[in-house]
Amino acid sequence: MWVGHAEAQHHDRQTPALARSVYTLSTTSGDASLPIECSLVLNKQHPEITRLAVVFHGKSGDVEGYFRALVRAAETASHEETHTLLVAPQFLREEDVSADRLPKQILRWHGGSWSAGGPAAGPVPISAFEVIDRVLTAMADPRMLPNLRSIVLVGHSGGAQLLNRYAIVGKAIGGFERSGIHLRFVIANPSSYFYFSDDRPQPDGSYAPAHGNACPQFDHWRYGALDAPSYVSDTSSGAWLQRESDYARDDVIYLLGTDDTDPEQADLDTSCAGELEGPTRLARGISYFHYLQGRHPRDLHHQLLFVPGVAHSGSRMIDSACGISAIFEYGHCTNP
Repeated sequence: MWVGHAEAQHHDRQTPALARSVYTLSTTSGDASLPIECSLVLNKQHPEITRLAVVFHGKSGDVEGYFRALVRAAETASHEETHTLLVAPQFLREEDVSADRLPKQILRWHGGSWSAGGPAAGPVPISAFEVIDRVLTAMADPRMLPNLRSIVLVGHSGGAQLLNRYAIVGKAIGGFERSGIHLRFVIANPSSYFYFSDDRPQPDGSYAPAHGNACPQFDHWRYGALDAPSYVSDTSSGAWLQRESDYARDDVIYLLGTDDTDPEQADLDTSCAGELEGPTRLARGISYFHYLQGRHPRDLHHQLLFVPGVAHSGSRMIDSACGISAIFEYGHCTNP
């Protein structure tokens, strides 16, 4: 349910600016509000909209910057700004909400737990994955968007970590596919990826099982299937095999900045589990794509695209030629 403009704005430069609107979710534990940017208010039918593009911000929570980049990309892609609903949800930290004395109804998470699909710290313990389910279902309502044909989900950095896991376990995905709506996942420069086995990349380019005695958490959620959040109700081996098979057939684009190569970048996951995936974001993305190629040599529907000269910048990734091509299928992405 839309409740219009957000009730407060951030003033501290150390906290992200609050999105201009809020979306209220009703749960069995009560209502909660999610700050959100949206190019349209869905209070009437929009038959002109054929695509829904949703961008998930990075760890900084800079929803405005990501939304502006998505708007620029849509404007560059000829006529797409008139046929695409642009959306950017905001996942706030507990300290963001308390620092700016925001209403208690605003959803907030402990640290970066939202990027792994964790439950909100307040006002209700709803999973970040369920939040995505709810937002997508509401935005794609056929009563409002009768001609919707595709949904493109875009995540950068922390948002890309969220999206990689959601693409694997998200519950709303199957319903859209059965209704004939095509989904694409654009995963840009995450710190880590979900691995379906104990294999991890080796310095020589091969893959070998990691050992828990050196890094006990390497196969735990968010890096592997152990201790998955309660949102993932079926954790049987058969369920994970089916999820991997489904994910391999999904339309997934890994978008990597060729200069995202700093092993000491401030927000890079430097835990032992993160380091087992590679030394830098660029290396980790390439290794993960090759890992999936090895496991699915004939049925992998994923692409690996590079954005030359870009390091860890969400806006430059989104409004690059390759970003615009991936999100709006406009123009060309020339890869080295």
